Amino acid sequence: KMTEKDQIRTVIASLRESRHLSTAELAEKLGVSEQTVKQLEEGNFMPSLPLALQIARFFQVPLENIFQLTT
Repeated sequence: KMTEKDQIRTVIASLRESRHLSTAELAEKLGVSEQTVKQLEEGNFMPSLPLALQIARFFQVPLENIFQLTT
């Protein structure tokens, strides 16, 4: 079973790749370091709520898509 970190990692990488962006390009657009994007995609940490909101807004997806919330 995928963990929440695995889901977030997969979602962020998929969204980034769907826009044909490098990790550096996404980092620049989000105003974070490339290392931050890489760490998120590697599942090393969860995004803060403000960063998750920023990612959701950038990709124009609901916040729930970032966290893959299920009921």
